[in-house]
Amino acid sequence: MCVQATTGMMIVSALSSAMQYQQAKQQQKNDYAQQKRTNELAKENAIRRYASEQLKINQKLKLAQEKGYDAKLKSKVTRAKFISNLASSNLALSGSTEALMSDYYRVEGNYITSLNRNMNVNISQYERNLEAIQFGQRSQSVYEQPPNPELLFASAVLNVSNTYYKNKSDRELRGLDK
Repeated sequence: MCVQATTGMMIVSALSSAMQYQQAKQQQKNDYAQQKRTNELAKENAIRRYASEQLKINQKLKLAQEKGYDAKLKSKVTRAKFISNLASSNLALSGSTEALMSDYYRVEGNYITSLNRNMNVNISQYERNLEAIQFGQRSQSVYEQPPNPELLFASAVLNVSNTYYKNKSDRELRGLDK
């Protein structure tokens, strides 16, 4: 049995399309795995950055609380010493000593307000950093496109069909097919 040249070309075309299909299918699987890995890395990176930001804000909050506690403790000790010194010297709270105490309370209040204001600034910065981390994760993430072997198969079949009809058309134009 003799195989015609066009039949041989069709067999070669079909085999070539089958090989291309397998290669394209494997490439799609590899691309999908790479996309998933890229997204996993972006997520892991964001989680690490979230944890780092959380640690920083907790440290700043603890430091501010310690400073506030120390200031309150120091003010209580100072007021107690001041009042006991007045009592031991048999002096009553007069206008000047009351003015001195109110000035002390004002300075203490300004310090506590300053601590709170600084902490609010730190919290605002923390929130902006979290938004930046989220944006960074989205910018590092890629669209995941799962493999689509059905589309690849249809494309391969159409390529073989295209080759067949092109050969048939060429034969008819040359008058070989009757």
